[in-house]
Amino acid sequence: MSQYFAETLRNLRAGRGLTQRELAKQLFVTRSTVGRWENGTRLPDATMISRLSQCLGVDVGTLMVAAARSDESPNVILVDDREIVLAGALPVLEEVLPNATITGFIRPSEAIEYAKINRVALAFLDIELGKMNGLELCRRLLEINPRTNVIYLTAYSEYAVPAWTTGASGYMLKPITVEGVQAQLKNLRYPLMTGGAGE
Repeated sequence: MSQYFAETLRNLRAGRGLTQRELAKQLFVTRSTVGRWENGTRLPDATMISRLSQCLGVDVGTLMVAAARSDESPNVILVDDREIVLAGALPVLEEVLPNATITGFIRPSEAIEYAKINRVALAFLDIELGKMNGLELCRRLLEINPRTNVIYLTAYSEYAVPAWTTGASGYMLKPITVEGVQAQLKNLRYPLMTGGAGE
């Protein structure tokens, strides 16, 4: 639930004397969309946060910080084309990120569809995924939400240099370990509340 952002948005809207419907009209969205932001069930994407900052006369950074603080239960995805890797890695991620909603995908296309309707805060991506590699998947995910943190997973260290050209936050050699994930979380471009022992 995104209660910190919801409360911030409600207060800013009320301070401008706007109803939900009036704000929605300025943003070219439905009133129910604004309602979902204000009841904490959804967070707007980066583009919409920019529009909100203009409509509400507030610095975009204020809203970005509010959105980041609202990641109490962040959506985390793991994409690897081998089921055995998913089976071994998902429990590790759940241990490190107990408050997160963690979902595994074998097909990159399914991860993209998920990202279109769920705000993905963190994505662990295998680099070798068949037709679409992890580098391209990273670019697609960042087009959907530029604030998605991406950490690459691979068994091959030679991918390290190309990986850094895609806007990723980190790079891990397999297999995934608790210590390895904890170390990567310290370097995220957009920090999130993990709820883990290291918080």
